[in-house]
Amino acid sequence: MTQWDPDQYERYKTYRDRPALDLMLRIPDDLEPRQIWDLGCGTGEHAAVLALRHPTAQVFGLDQSPDMLKVARGRTTARVTWVEGDVAAFSPPSPPDLIFTNAALQWLPDHEALFPRLVAHLSPGGVFACQIPISFDEAWHRHLRETAASGPWAEKLANVRGVLPTARPEDYYGWLSPLAEVDIWSTTYLHILTGPDPVTEWMKGTGLRPYLERLTDPDAREAFLDAYRARTAKTFVRSETGETLFPFPRLFMIARRR
Repeated sequence: MTQWDPDQYERYKTYRDRPALDLMLRIPDDLEPRQIWDLGCGTGEHAAVLALRHPTAQVFGLDQSPDMLKVARGRTTARVTWVEGDVAAFSPPSPPDLIFTNAALQWLPDHEALFPRLVAHLSPGGVFACQIPISFDEAWHRHLRETAASGPWAEKLANVRGVLPTARPEDYYGWLSPLAEVDIWSTTYLHILTGPDPVTEWMKGTGLRPYLERLTDPDAREAFLDAYRARTAKTFVRSETGETLFPFPRLFMIARRR
């Protein structure tokens, strides 16, 4: 299991929060959930927002990372039950009215089976609200896979599972529409990053983590990062004012169970 660093993940908190908040705004206004699950809740702030937005609901935050949940449990004012567990094995004891998941399901395989299974857990009229990055084919992940395959670390990193490709929006619609009314859209956020190497710093909080965990020798880790930095620096060029433009596409979907 990949170990997550909450402090590194939240370095770009404002940019990481916006898609989750944009997703919340599209949850139907007439939904009055009694039970809510935030799958892959991370440090828990979005589950806490959902609890504030729906004060009569029972809210659960599920995550596989003890470090992330430790931060979540520190939100003592949040009316949320925190659960350590694997999203892939999610099986709620009773049908939720809202399943919310932000930037989590891109780590899991077999979306053709996973997404309908999650929607099938919902109560009638319940809502599945999901956001996943469309990042597998973006330059920063291509450079990561190229770096992993081309250095002295290649054998050790050969079977690392990073983020997986997302399907086409039409595919998700086809998988979910037999069960639900479906709304799917995508947005590309243009992040304005600063600092000498912001793309690598961004990736240290997410996509780089499973690779760096395999490289236990500090010198090997730093050599790997240097090689990755060299590739990304050619694609993401800092301006004279110190800004790096980082376009980030994301896929959203709202599915309301019939």
